[in-house]
Amino acid sequence: MVKIIEKSDLSAVKASPYAVVDFSATWCGPCKMTAPLLEELSEELAGQVDFFNCDVDLNPDAAEEFEISSIPALVIMKNGRKEAMTVGFRPKPALKDFVLSAK
Repeated sequence: MVKIIEKSDLSAVKASPYAVVDFSATWCGPCKMTAPLLEELSEELAGQVDFFNCDVDLNPDAAEEFEISSIPALVIMKNGRKEAMTVGFRPKPALKDFVLSAK
């Protein structure tokens, strides 16, 4: 399950040993295409990776903290530290490879 970030509260993300944060917006077409793929991956990788969604319009402070300038942007966090980032739509196999790349 992809957890929703609210009020720019990244404490759950930073507490996770391995997390993926999807920075997106409701008006973004590629973001809408990415969301269901991440939901599938969150089920496939349950217990291994925590997945989060951060709407940049509702959480501008979080987007600023991670220097998000284009969406969709996926950030891999490992023990509270940013390990990797990718921007733009990716098909599911490429997303899975990216998610597992820093593990």
